[in-house]
Amino acid sequence: MNVILLGLPGAGKGTQAKIIVESQNIPHISTGDLFRKAVQDQTKLGLSAQEYMSKGVLVPDDITIGIALNRLEQTDCKRGFLLDGFPRNVEQAVALRKYLSSKSSIIDYVIYVEVSDELLLDRLTGRRVCSGCGETYHILNHPPIQPGICDTCSNPLVQREDDTEETVKKRLKVNKEQTELLCDFYHAEDKLRIVDGMQPIVNVTSEIKKMLGNSDSIENSVNQD
Repeated sequence: MNVILLGLPGAGKGTQAKIIVESQNIPHISTGDLFRKAVQDQTKLGLSAQEYMSKGVLVPDDITIGIALNRLEQTDCKRGFLLDGFPRNVEQAVALRKYLSSKSSIIDYVIYVEVSDELLLDRLTGRRVCSGCGETYHILNHPPIQPGICDTCSNPLVQREDDTEETVKKRLKVNKEQTELLCDFYHAEDKLRIVDGMQPIVNVTSEIKKMLGNSDSIENSVNQD
């Protein structure tokens, strides 16, 4: 089974990705992990990607596509895969479709975990990080025992610059524009499935399991977590 997982930052994709790959026994292919591995291995594409990553700008499509498709060539992808972060735009989606077509394969499902902008903003701006040990908290979902103070080392908690409301709003706007175009692309191919990501995690998982037609194994994964 070949699956693409879409969702804006803070939508909870990571939790659902873990459940899907465990239940389907397929690899979780994350763009961030691919970039880091390519850089670590000092591959030609990895070194090219590093030039852009070090400047804090997006890696160009041709490099991203090359790294992603190289990963799909590995033997563990023969039974299927879960893509997370790729494709990030329609150009990459077209390249992926062309690649899979050459292998007589297709994307089976594109699952979009939909969450309101307001909730995403609350989730992303609520993160706090210990200035000493780096432990991560959330003022709503995982608050420290003493407000503003790390439970582990008692150092002050700080808000990262990229977690401020202004920065988060800009990041969400860019991601939302690209994601909506991808949703339109896959809707036209009758691949898109939308899940209400504002429900409790177990409910989101329940909807996904119905889509994938593997309810028992996914439900067992949720119960064990």
